[in-house]
Amino acid sequence: MKTRRVIHHLLPLAALLLGSAAQVGCATFSSDGGIGPVAAAARTQLGKDLRWPRTAAEHAKNDAEVAALLARPLQPDDAVQIALLNNPGLQAAFEELGISEADLVQSGRLPNPRFTLRHASADGLYDIEETLTFNVLALITAPYAHATEQRRFTQTQNAVVVQVVQLADRTRTAYFTALAARDSLHYAWAIKNAAQTAAELAHRMLGAGNWNRLDQIRQQGFYVQAMQELELAELADAKASAELAGLLGIADEHTNLTLADHLPELPTNIFALPDIEAAALQKRVDLRMRRTELDELARRLKLTKATRFINVLDAGPTRVREGTRDSPYENGYEVDLEIPIFDGGAVRVRRAEAVYAGAAARFTQAAIDARTEVREAAAQYRISYEMAVREHEDLMPLHKQITKQDVLRYNASLISVFELLDDARAQIAGVNDYIHSVRDFWIAQSHLDTAMLASPTR
Repeated sequence: MKTRRVIHHLLPLAALLLGSAAQVGCATFSSDGGIGPVAAAARTQLGKDLRWPRTAAEHAKNDAEVAALLARPLQPDDAVQIALLNNPGLQAAFEELGISEADLVQSGRLPNPRFTLRHASADGLYDIEETLTFNVLALITAPYAHATEQRRFTQTQNAVVVQVVQLADRTRTAYFTALAARDSLHYAWAIKNAAQTAAELAHRMLGAGNWNRLDQIRQQGFYVQAMQELELAELADAKASAELAGLLGIADEHTNLTLADHLPELPTNIFALPDIEAAALQKRVDLRMRRTELDELARRLKLTKATRFINVLDAGPTRVREGTRDSPYENGYEVDLEIPIFDGGAVRVRRAEAVYAGAAARFTQAAIDARTEVREAAAQYRISYEMAVREHEDLMPLHKQITKQDVLRYNASLISVFELLDDARAQIAGVNDYIHSVRDFWIAQSHLDTAMLASPTR
């Protein structure tokens, strides 16, 4: 009879447990750790493969693909693919997915009951109390908590998508910077050699009495300046190569990166940019994350209001024996409820409302920032293209014409060899400027592509 009474008291709790379990469902780990939607976004937005290697075989497959890409001259898309497969920072972001999924699965597990035993005796009299309690509030809110963790897991996936897009942008930027730095170093050597030739010739002519001291010093100054520019170009080349290697996840300093022969040629035309601000507001992953955060806070505010008078609610069956060892147990139940006399929950509600209002303001500012970033990126894209085209179609032909005329005038003994060398240095410097303008255009295009999906890196 006593057993029946205990079961009778457990029936409501059992029903509550079953109901919560039915609403939460059977929470288990996914086969891919949640990387699937992220990989799909990488294929759609970047046209690249994204994998999360978690076994020795998967790591070996990644390493083999990276090695194959490194064995040939790297193109921009190859560099991005290597970064997505090999960048340690991105791999760490994948582990954040694992943590978030673990929290999601944990939220789908019902809380464990607690068993309390109190035992006291004196002079053959016993006072024994056995209580089995459940956190009823946790059981009631379990479906809400699970839904919240599901949204957080989705948020984590979106955050990783943002990191993937930004890593691709940083890698493309580093690639174009490294390629331009290598070409600039080549032309810095050419300028240095021309300046050195002029300086040596001026020194010999001064010794022969055919040159004045001031002009010789001027040529020597050009040479010293060219040496400094060469050293700066060497430093820029080393830094750019190191930056690219770091993004590609290459730690071995002896691994030489073989880049393409030259920067990609400028396109014939740039693509049209109609309504890019509206398109960005629809596509931006970071704005979608903030919108989800705002919705989650709204749901949490409703839950806070619903539970404002309930802080702790534990309930469960209990049985008590008081008296001798032969005395029967008294069956019943125990409820542990915090009485809201001094704190009615109004502070928590006010705090939740302030948090929501702050999040709404941040979302509005993020939308404004997104529009600004897209406008700036589009302007930089258009202007950098126009500048590169002007360098290619106007300035470089002018430098070539000047050089051609200088050679004719030199052959006719109308100008000195020093004037010829000076103009040669100017032409080389003009080519170097064109290299930088082409680099800036491709970087601007990368920033614009990124700004349509997330905040571009700088």
